[in-house]
Amino acid sequence: MALAAATVPYELRFDAGRVCLDLLSTTHPVERLDSLAPLRAWITGSGLVPPGCPLAHADASWLTGFRELRGDVGELVRGYLAQETRAYDVALVRVNDIARTAPPAPRAVRGEDGTLVRELAGPPACAALLAAVARDAVELLTDPVARAGLRQCEGDNCPIVYLDTSRGRRRRWCSSEVCGNRERVARHRRRAALTQP
Repeated sequence: MALAAATVPYELRFDAGRVCLDLLSTTHPVERLDSLAPLRAWITGSGLVPPGCPLAHADASWLTGFRELRGDVGELVRGYLAQETRAYDVALVRVNDIARTAPPAPRAVRGEDGTLVRELAGPPACAALLAAVARDAVELLTDPVARAGLRQCEGDNCPIVYLDTSRGRRRRWCSSEVCGNRERVARHRRRAALTQP
């Protein structure tokens, strides 16, 4: 994937409802975290760090750490959705271990216009950012109300898992604009094909 294409906003998705689920979305339809530039863009876009936070110190080990955590969180979330009784203890231990590290320390500072804005106390360490995602996964999977809102997208061949917070919990797609639109177009084509002689 070209470096420029990796940072286009629609390439990275943040519509799953939780940071840990947004991390899972980085594999569809292709690997999004294929280099440091898109990882940095994802870290900023997900809200783990404030806009403009320098991440120049990130290295290849960050890619490995985020991909491994993504695999472990994916195993736990998909295991829950499938109501599997198989043991996923290894993934659970790893996520819990990562969650023990303190997340990046925020502080409030005056912005250019005088309002308070969030800033980090220092450059965030990879372990601290991973901890923030792991803690989000632990909170999601241990909160019965939030966990009940986990859904697998009903879009054709879409593996994305999202948190359904819609009224009546009737959301069917990870994104109405992406998978929902594809379904509406396919439905229209099927109806049009039935009306043709």
